[in-house]
Amino acid sequence: MKSNAEAPESSSFDGLKWAVVVLLVSVAVAGNLYFSEYPLLYRTVAVVAVGVVAALVALKTEKGRRFADMAAESRNEIRKVVWPTKQETTQTTMIVLAAVLFMGLVLWGLDSLLSWLISMFIR
Repeated sequence: MKSNAEAPESSSFDGLKWAVVVLLVSVAVAGNLYFSEYPLLYRTVAVVAVGVVAALVALKTEKGRRFADMAAESRNEIRKVVWPTKQETTQTTMIVLAAVLFMGLVLWGLDSLLSWLISMFIR
């Protein structure tokens, strides 16, 4: 990980790059609305293509680089996770279902008992 003492190197063109990103997204939305008579497939491909270009421009900014670094670090952390086996997952799921069923029955019983007691006083 990078030290917090390092000053981020910010480009003077970051504001311009973000303006281009906003413009590209706006063009994608407006183009999708303007060309609504064209098939959905063509419009979807165009919006995705413009979105990819906007994402590539955004990744060239300082915040974009930091996001890419964080995503890479997150991916490395996920690789370190020890995931449960199928048997462990099944057993845990069954325990949770049994606990939920038991608590549901207990709450249903208490509700029925309290309803019966209250109905005795209301009559």
